[in-house]
Amino acid sequence: MVSPTSNEAKGPGIRERLGELCYNTGLLSPLQKMRAWWQKDLRILAYHRVMPVPDPDHYPFDMELISTTPEEFREQMLLVKERYLPMRLTDVAAAINAGQALPPDAVVITFDDGYDDNYRIVFPILKELGVPATFFISTGHIDSGRPYAYDWLVHMILLTNAERLVLPELNMDVPMPASRAERRALATSVLDHMKEISALEQAAMIRRLESAWNMPSDHAYPADCRPMNWDQLREMRAAGLEIGSHGVNHWMLSKLPREDLEREVFDSRNALLRELGPMALLMSYPVGSNRAFDQQVIEVTRDAGFDLACSYISGTNLEPANNRYSLYRIAVERYYGKAWFAALLTLPGLIGYPTPAHLASTD
Repeated sequence: MVSPTSNEAKGPGIRERLGELCYNTGLLSPLQKMRAWWQKDLRILAYHRVMPVPDPDHYPFDMELISTTPEEFREQMLLVKERYLPMRLTDVAAAINAGQALPPDAVVITFDDGYDDNYRIVFPILKELGVPATFFISTGHIDSGRPYAYDWLVHMILLTNAERLVLPELNMDVPMPASRAERRALATSVLDHMKEISALEQAAMIRRLESAWNMPSDHAYPADCRPMNWDQLREMRAAGLEIGSHGVNHWMLSKLPREDLEREVFDSRNALLRELGPMALLMSYPVGSNRAFDQQVIEVTRDAGFDLACSYISGTNLEPANNRYSLYRIAVERYYGKAWFAALLTLPGLIGYPTPAHLASTD
C-alpha cells in the first residue's frame, strides 16, 4: 500500500531538475562533505520490489510497489558503497545501546513485504557488491505462499468482469472503468480510503470481493506476486543479510484490537526465531504512516523484544536514539534517475519528497 506523496513525483519537477543540476555540475561531492560535517543523520532507504518495469497496460498488479529496475538498483548500490557508509540496522541498534554516535554518511538499505524478486534479483546484487541490507517480511505470507492482500486487491480490480465496484465498507459504489489506467487510479483511491477502516474490516472486505468475483487468493500463486520462502531467507541470512518482521498478515497494526495487535507482533517474532534461529529483532510497521502505528504499537513492539522499528514516514534520523521505534526512511521510487538518486542521498531534505503534514506525526 504505497503511493507517491506528491503529484510532482509522477514526473520531472523542480526537485529533479535541482538534483540534476547539482549532479551535472559536480556539486554533490563537496555538498556531501559539507553536510557530513554539520549534520550526522542516519539515512534509511526503503524499497519494495526490484524488477524490470512492465507495460502498465498488461501488468496485472500494483505498479507503485516497483522501486527500481535491476540495472538502476545496482547503480544505486554502487553509489552507496563508493560514497557512503552502508551499515546493518543491527549495528545501528548496537551503537544506540552503547550510547555511541553513528559515523558520518551512514546509510541503511531496507526492503518491505518479502517479494521473491528480493531473492532472485536483489540478493545477488547485494552479495556481489558486499552491501548489507534488512528485509522486513510478513511471515504469514512466507508460510503460505499466498499473494499480498493489497496487491491482490489491485489485481482483482484490474481484471474483474464486474460492472460496478461496490464497497459499502468505504461508502463506495462506482462504475468499473473500462481502461486499465482508470482502474489503476480507482485501485489507488480504494487503497487510500481503506486506511481509515480497521485492519480486520480491510481483510474481510478483500475476502468478500475474492468470493463475489470468484478470484480466490488462496488458490493463486502467480509469479508476478509471489513471496519468498523460508529456504531462500535462510540462504540470505547465512550470507549476512538481515531479516526482520513486517507483521504476520501485513495488517495496519494501529487498526487492530490489542489482542490481535499482540498476536501479529509476537507471532511474527516467533516465526522468525523458529525458522531462522536466534537474531536481533527488527520491525517495520506495515504501511508505516501515522495511521498505521501509534504509541500502543510501539509499546507492544518494544515489549516483544524488538530492538528497532522503522516507519514509512519520510525523513532522516538526526538522533536515532530518540525515535528508535519510529525511524524515518527515504522511499526509493522507480521514476528516480541516477542524478536524482545521487542528489537525494546528498540532500535528502531538499531533494526528497516530505511526508504530508497530516501523516508526519505519530502523536
